Amino acid sequence: MTDHHDPGQTIDACINRLNEGDPTAASELLNITCERLTRLTRSMLKNFPNVARWEQTDDVFQNASLRFFQALRETQLTDARHYFRLAALQIRRELVDMARRYQGPQGMGANHQTQFVDQQDNERPQGYEHAEVTNDPGHLAEWQEFHSRVDQLPTEEKEVFDLLWYHDLSQEQAAHVLDTSVRTIRRRWRSARLMLHDVLLGTAVDNHEEDV
Repeated sequence: MTDHHDPGQTIDACINRLNEGDPTAASELLNITCERLTRLTRSMLKNFPNVARWEQTDDVFQNASLRFFQALRETQLTDARHYFRLAALQIRRELVDMARRYQGPQGMGANHQTQFVDQQDNERPQGYEHAEVTNDPGHLAEWQEFHSRVDQLPTEEKEVFDLLWYHDLSQEQAAHVLDTSVRTIRRRWRSARLMLHDVLLGTAVDNHEEDV
């Protein structure tokens, strides 16, 4: 996403159409976050092949879509800032619920057996391996903790974290959406990452490191 594009203007236009009764505006708003949600889901599932077998990224997106459409029915959006906050909340809730479904000894990811295929014979099964061997439940627990902790950040830090991480905006774009300075965005981003330092997952939250 480049700094030359102002996502806030696009979203404000959709919100105006939505509030005027245009039924297609809600779908357009959802599509704006589709790419980022898919990337976040794949990032969570890439090390968990047994989970990915049952919880495809399209399924997660569909569940989050239902959440989002329900939220739109219950909330009248006012501007892009309001939209980004609402959309990030729905994404976060879906990812937390997904992590809960698969972590732990009773989770689907821990109790499902995946059939592996011999690389030299794609039709003959090589055997079975218990999901708990390849899927560390503690890692999914870390993801759940991460998203839950983001939800507990102070309002200013959470809003900036939502824009930079969940929506993948640049610091300049986030400053425009929040009508503040890039310097303020940098300060709040740094503060949020310090508050989350013990649950940060590798480089997954370091995309804006060079901007700090």
